[in-house]
Amino acid sequence: MTAYSRLMDGLYLLCMAIAAVALLIMVTVIPIGIFTRYVLNDALSWPEPVAIICMIIFTFIGAPVGFRAGTHICVSMMTDRLSPVNQRWLLKLSDALMIITCLVIFRASYNLCEAMWVQTLASLPVVTYGEMYLPIPIGAIFTLLFVIERLVNGDQSQRAIVTLGGTH
Repeated sequence: MTAYSRLMDGLYLLCMAIAAVALLIMVTVIPIGIFTRYVLNDALSWPEPVAIICMIIFTFIGAPVGFRAGTHICVSMMTDRLSPVNQRWLLKLSDALMIITCLVIFRASYNLCEAMWVQTLASLPVVTYGEMYLPIPIGAIFTLLFVIERLVNGDQSQRAIVTLGGTH
């Protein structure tokens, strides 16, 4: 195992932990908002934007975890019938397309964050829209790092640290 893969193991576990905490906060905050609105008849302004921020974090920081673990949605009916040589060629093509996708998402989301950096959320004024969208370019970079790892070191989805969550 290379030093880069060890570094990616740490990033993988960090992404998994951040996504888990975001999900935990989200599923805690939503019932609080529902309870205060419908039982106490006094709606709070912060649960919805906090839940949205947590969903953005969960989605864009958790996606690299799914990519590295190979648990993302894919249709392999056609590729499973190809020869191993053609399967490897298509995997390299897929990785190249993922690099392009990550770079496009990074650039577009970075521009969005930059443009919205000073505009605060009305219902949560301590957070700006730029900060709220920051997990998108960060997640694109993390995914890009995992794509590079797969190109350099091969598939990592069967390693013990990656199967830690029991998703296989």
